[in-house]
Amino acid sequence: MKLYLVPTPVGNLGDMTYRAVEVLKGVDLVLAEDTRTSRVVMQHYGIDTPLQPYHIFNEHKTLQSIVDRLLGGMNIALVTDAGTPGISDPGFLLVREAVRNGIAVETLPGATAFVPALVDSGLPCDRFVFLGFLPHKKGRQTALVQLAGESCTMVIYESPFRLVKLLEELKEVLGGDRNVSVSREISKLHAETARGTLEEVHAHFAAKEVKGEIVVVVAGQDD
Repeated sequence: MKLYLVPTPVGNLGDMTYRAVEVLKGVDLVLAEDTRTSRVVMQHYGIDTPLQPYHIFNEHKTLQSIVDRLLGGMNIALVTDAGTPGISDPGFLLVREAVRNGIAVETLPGATAFVPALVDSGLPCDRFVFLGFLPHKKGRQTALVQLAGESCTMVIYESPFRLVKLLEELKEVLGGDRNVSVSREISKLHAETARGTLEEVHAHFAAKEVKGEIVVVVAGQDD
């Protein structure tokens, strides 16, 4: 019995690893954040393993039944819509329960959005803090203020619909001259990385329609 966490492409389907395909073909069940999205990837690679939804809205309800299946001897893989499961996606609860129950857990190396965005940014990569998605409402202002004292490079996920607002908020807290890099559509045909000061990058995205998954990389206060 084993739980596998399998990264899937964040953009280009060619970013899937050979081993990821082998694992998904070999397990008894694949848990997917969105079965429609995962089915596209699986069909592309000829994977016909059964799929079951596992997402933020049902993870508490289905958790024990999945653990019971693992304890019964099944090998199960968890995938997310894109990237590595557990990184700002469902997965933590399942991994924790598997570990508590003595179930082997193996996470495959592979695609994740923040690593290429961080490296592409040109900002220091030796020390960084990954913040995922900031709170939308409650606690958001507190989280933003705390960023002002951060000396490490900061990595933030954001939706395309809230990117301009986030850049405005960062300008207010950190100042318009703080360096930032925004990557979107990573590894896709229209991939873009915009670098500059918060003032410059905010103006760039405020003047256009923003699409795709977004990674914002912000310089620490000492950079």
